Amino acid sequence: MKNFSLISILSSVLLLSSCFGTKPDQPTGLAAPPPPALHVSTLEKQNITISNEFSTTLEGKQTVEIWPKVSGFIQNVYVEEGQKIKKGQLLFKLETQTLNQDANAAKASVNVAEVEVNKIKPLVDKGIISEVQLETAKAQLEQAKSAYQSVASNINYSRITSPVDGYIGEIPFKVGALVSSSMGSPLTTVSDVSEVRAYFSLSEKEVLKLKESMPKNANNQLDLSKAPEVTLVMINGEEYAEPGKIAMINTIINSTTGSVTARADFDNKNNLLSSGSTGKIKIPTEYQDAYEIPQTATIDLQGKKLIYVLKDDNTVTTMPINIAANTQKGYIVKTGLEPGTTIVIEGVSKLRDGMTINPSK
Repeated sequence: MKNFSLISILSSVLLLSSCFGTKPDQPTGLAAPPPPALHVSTLEKQNITISNEFSTTLEGKQTVEIWPKVSGFIQNVYVEEGQKIKKGQLLFKLETQTLNQDANAAKASVNVAEVEVNKIKPLVDKGIISEVQLETAKAQLEQAKSAYQSVASNINYSRITSPVDGYIGEIPFKVGALVSSSMGSPLTTVSDVSEVRAYFSLSEKEVLKLKESMPKNANNQLDLSKAPEVTLVMINGEEYAEPGKIAMINTIINSTTGSVTARADFDNKNNLLSSGSTGKIKIPTEYQDAYEIPQTATIDLQGKKLIYVLKDDNTVTTMPINIAANTQKGYIVKTGLEPGTTIVIEGVSKLRDGMTINPSK
């Protein structure tokens, strides 16, 4: 009986232990991941110079088309294509046989008119004929002289000379060709390329930025004499050794294209540049006390550029930026940021406001 009671007591104890005994600790959830390690950068003001490029076409300082003033057959060509010539140098000689005959006839008419005047004058002095006849004879003499001078001028026009220094272009008409002032193309062209002019176009926004960055005179007008030097990138990709200067910015906007024409001049003493060549103009613009924000540090939100700023507790918050210009690496910002501001420069697409990061520089 006693044994049965002991067994009952032990069974009860075991049952109570199974109901109220302690259990091993169970995990309540997964451990939080560590904050991402991202590179950051502290902003400091600096002077930044960038270059904007514009397509350009080169023209010689002066390009003159050579046209005949009279009709005639080319008798001689005194120059070669590509030859360097001087102002006043003889280029072409036209056949003048017909003109010479006309000149002889005109000269004879002058002689006849002079004889008539000399014959009438003493008769008028004696009162034999009226003064009117003498005035008529004098008028006919002046008319004959004018006709002769016209023919003589045409003979002089048969000698075609260069009006400027430069280089001869293509000569499509050879000896024996009949030419006139009404033909479709000139005898040749003479191009002065001692200085070349690079013409390029700017949009309305571009010309506004350019004007804002350029020096002004006392009347708040552009002072092109103090404009920065520009660089010419030739068609082969190399930069021309001589710097150029902006010589003209048109103040009239083309209503069709919405663009403005500008010009930069370059010395061409070595004759490396040719009229008609193409290339690019690089115009430097300096931004003082500005920040350069890497493109990798920005995100787009509804047409605005945002950056993530690092706070003292290593959390981040977004901030919009006002972009003054683009660079090859990113953007130039002049306002809205304080020196010493630290921004995240990588992995920004995965960040959210208030997130904590592990910053590294």
